[in-house]
Amino acid sequence: MRKVKQIFKLYSAGVSKRQISSRLGISRNTITKYISFFKRYQLTAYEVSAMTLEELDKLFKSDQKPKSRQLLTLEKYFPYFDKELRKTGVTRQLLWEEYYEKHPDGFKVSQFKYWYNEWTKEVSPVMHLTHKSGDKLFIDYTGKKLTIVDRDTGELQNLEVFVCVLGSSQYTYVEASASQKKEDFIRSVENALWFYGGVPHALVPDNLRAAVTKSSRYEPKVNDTFADFAEYYETAVLPTRAYKPRDKAIVENAVRIIYTRVFAPLRHQTFHSIPEINKAILQLLETHNKMSFRGREYSRYS
Repeated sequence: MRKVKQIFKLYSAGVSKRQISSRLGISRNTITKYISFFKRYQLTAYEVSAMTLEELDKLFKSDQKPKSRQLLTLEKYFPYFDKELRKTGVTRQLLWEEYYEKHPDGFKVSQFKYWYNEWTKEVSPVMHLTHKSGDKLFIDYTGKKLTIVDRDTGELQNLEVFVCVLGSSQYTYVEASASQKKEDFIRSVENALWFYGGVPHALVPDNLRAAVTKSSRYEPKVNDTFADFAEYYETAVLPTRAYKPRDKAIVENAVRIIYTRVFAPLRHQTFHSIPEINKAILQLLETHNKMSFRGREYSRYS
């Protein structure tokens, strides 16, 4: 929708369709289709620029043909498919075979995959990476800090906020601690394992000093104490690769959500100890983990 707005803005400014195509990387036929759409509704450049992306999306959908009975039936399965694809060995081909057995008059495999892809774009407009259940625990700290107040002196103490998230379910754990030093870091990781009630196949920390003594794109050096910790729990340490944002995208997204669902609700409260603030965090965390994903019928917890 952002590119659609750019198309009409450039066209209204007198830029040719050929130049728009070159600038935005969109075919001239597609550009012509969108321009014709706006002309049909007699929309001005100002009106289009003032519309939100959601309003623009609804306008396009209202202009589309009604969905067929076959498509409406298939769409009911999408949340189920999305959940099943996270399980080991489950593929889109397998899910199509199950669907087609129940609905022999339904879509063939290519259309099945096309409509499922369209649905995933709509409910989650970011790159979707498939993670295996129980495979990796992604670990990081938030950039912002929480604060406690000394009951006697009134002195403020800034706390580090540890965040980790399971790749497949995005089930999240958050904990405030005094520092990012090795002892506090390892204690937080262990608390997370007790919270989850199990150990993943691999721990994936960002290149934190407490976890990695020497970062490298190819062969980072894991801190000896953290390596011993991982060996004791029979798991591996796989630090994210330097300069590879995709490796840590899932935990960075979790941090953004935690700012809204943990930091914001706590902003007007005063805490005097780390256990006290962590108790409040766990209560908010339970609400967060049990909240359904947007466009889906299940939560991180389920």
